[in-house]
Order: sequence, then structure tokens, then C-alpha cells
Amino acid sequence: MTTILLVEDSLTETEILTRYLRQAGLTVVSVKSGEEAYLKLQSQKPDLVILDVILPGRSGFELCRELKTNVNTQKIPVVICSTKDTDVDKLWGSMLGADAYIPKPVDQQKLMQTIRQLTAV
Repeated sequence: MTTILLVEDSLTETEILTRYLRQAGLTVVSVKSGEEAYLKLQSQKPDLVILDVILPGRSGFELCRELKTNVNTQKIPVVICSTKDTDVDKLWGSMLGADAYIPKPVDQQKLMQTIRQLTAV
């Protein structure tokens, strides 16, 4: 079964995204900060990471860069999901190694299509 690590500090967004992912038959592990995500990744390798940009402590951009430069996690696809939706934000996400960038509010079909493309689900 495909496991998604959801890094999102908003309870509402976490509930919405978790519902979308579970409806598609995916397993969801959610954390509220970059630090929690980093700790979770030490013990568990998800098939894909969904990252918010604005997080307490370490930003989603910072975490993305760390994931993509670490030999143990660099192959895990990263989808940035953020209200920061400018071309500069998307470019920055891409430069840091994000595999996709989806603006909020999240379109369920776009999210699922992106996950299918990146995980071959």
C-alpha cells in the first residue's frame, strides 16, 4: 500500500487532504512541522511527501532541500502544497527539488493525478 507523509500545520487542511488521500486508498501519516517530518523520516520511508511551505520552525522549502540532498531520501517524490502560489514560489520549489507544486485550495483531481504520476499508483 502506498504511504504518504503529509506535513501540514493547519488542522483543517490536514483533514481535507487526509480525506482525499484515504478515499483513494492511500495510507496517510501526518505531522505538523518540518522537525516532526524529519524525525518520522528516520524511522519510516513514505512513497511520497506532501509539504506545506509555511510551517513552524523549518519551512517546507528548507525541508524539501534537505530531503533532496540526503542520499537516504532524495528519491522520495515531494509535492509542495501551498497558498504561496506565485511563479517565484513555484520556481523556488522546483530549484529545491520539488517534483510538483499544487496551490491551495487543493483540487482533489489534480492532487490525485499528480500522486499517480509520481508513484505509479
